[in-house]
Amino acid sequence: MSAAGFPLAKIGKHKENADRLFGENVPPDDLLREMSTSLFASLPRADQRKRGIEYVRGLLEVPGRKSIRNIASLIGGRATDQSLHHFISESTWDWAPVRQALARYLVPRLPVEAWVVQDTVIRKAGQHLVGVDRRFVPAEGRVLNAQQTIGVWAASGCRSSPVDWGLHLSPTWIGERSSGSQATIPDSIEAETLSDQAVRLCVSMVSEWGMPVRPVVLDGTSLNLAMLFERLGRKGIPLLARVDQSVPLLVSDPALTGHRGSASMLAGDVMRAASGTRQPAQWREFGRGGGVRSGLIASVTVRLPLGRTGRLRAGGGQRLTLVGLAATGQQNTPQLWLTDLTSRHPMALLTLFTLLEGMRGDYVKVAKNVGIEDYVGRSFDGWHRHMTLASAAHAIAALTCPGQVWNGRTGRAKPGT
Repeated sequence: MSAAGFPLAKIGKHKENADRLFGENVPPDDLLREMSTSLFASLPRADQRKRGIEYVRGLLEVPGRKSIRNIASLIGGRATDQSLHHFISESTWDWAPVRQALARYLVPRLPVEAWVVQDTVIRKAGQHLVGVDRRFVPAEGRVLNAQQTIGVWAASGCRSSPVDWGLHLSPTWIGERSSGSQATIPDSIEAETLSDQAVRLCVSMVSEWGMPVRPVVLDGTSLNLAMLFERLGRKGIPLLARVDQSVPLLVSDPALTGHRGSASMLAGDVMRAASGTRQPAQWREFGRGGGVRSGLIASVTVRLPLGRTGRLRAGGGQRLTLVGLAATGQQNTPQLWLTDLTSRHPMALLTLFTLLEGMRGDYVKVAKNVGIEDYVGRSFDGWHRHMTLASAAHAIAALTCPGQVWNGRTGRAKPGT
C-alpha cells in the first residue's frame, strides 16, 4: 500500500477481465444505448436525453469536422440544426453530473489504474472563439492563436479516456462576463494557472465525485511541481510527474557515490551521478498487445526547493524519489520522473510511466477523430457540453475498439499505424 492507501501491487491484474467485458466486436451503437441510461440520467427532459444520444452518435459517425451543422445533417437535416445548437450552446443542462456518470461507468471497465492529466493547445482560426488568445507555445517555438485546455483522463495500461476538462481563461476572458458578450463566463469562474486547474480537477474527482484514489500522472515541465506535490499530497493523492533535466533538487542519498552530504543539483546531473546504480528493467508498452521493452532504471532520494525564492535548504521539503528510465539504446537520454510514492520500488511503477505517452497517442488516434477539438463558438457552457459529449464518444470508441484508429464514418475502426 502507498501512503495514500492505493494498492499499487494490483496494477494490471484486471486487464484480462476488462478485455473479456469489452472486445473488439462490440457494436458501438449497442454500447451507446447501454451507456446512455446512466450517462444522461441527470438530464431532466426526455428530449434532452434524446438529443444527447444523437449528438454522441453524430460525433462517432460524421466524417470530417464534427460541427453542429454536420451532425444535424446526419440526424435530421437543416430543421435539426437550430435545436441541436440550442442543446449545446444555450440550454441549461449541467455537464458536471454527466461527466461524473461517465467516470463512474469507466472506472471498472478500463479498469482505471491512474488519472492522467494533460494540457493541450488547440489551434483556432477565429479570435473570438471562447478561450482563444495569442499564446506562446514552447513546443512550436512561436505565438499561436489557440485555446489551452487541461484534461483528466482515466487510464489503464491498454487504453485511456477523458472524463473531465478545464479551459484556461486569460484575465481578458474573465472580464468578458461583465461586458455582455456571448461568452457567458459564469461568475464562479476565476483566473487560474494550469497548476491550479490540475489540482482542482483531481481533488474534485476524489472529494466530490467519489472516484477512487489513483496516482496522478502528468508532464510537470511547465507546472508548479512544489505546489502540485503539496496540495495533492494533502488529499492523499499520489503524483508521478515527468520532469526535464533542469529541475533543481536537493540530494541527500547515501547511495549516490560522491554526494553523501546534502547537495544542490539539477535533475539531469543527479541521474548522471547515479549511473552506477542503474539496474536492468523490462516493461510492457501501452496498448492492447503492446510489446515488451527493456532498458535501465535508477532512483535517487531528493527534495524540491522550498519558499518563494526557490532556495534549497538541507532537511527541508517533501521527501521524493527521482527515477531515471532509459530504453535500450537511449542510455544518455533517460526519461526523468519525480514521485512521492517513495515506499514503492521504482520497478513497481513501470506501467504507470507508459500512461502519459499512451494517453497522448489516444488523443491523436481517437479523441481528435471524434471531434474533441471541433467546437466553434463563444459559449463557455457550450464548449463544456461539447467536450463532455465528445468524451462519451471517445469512451465508446476506446471500449469497443481498443488500440484502433477511429475513422468517424461508419462506427467502425481501422487498424492503427
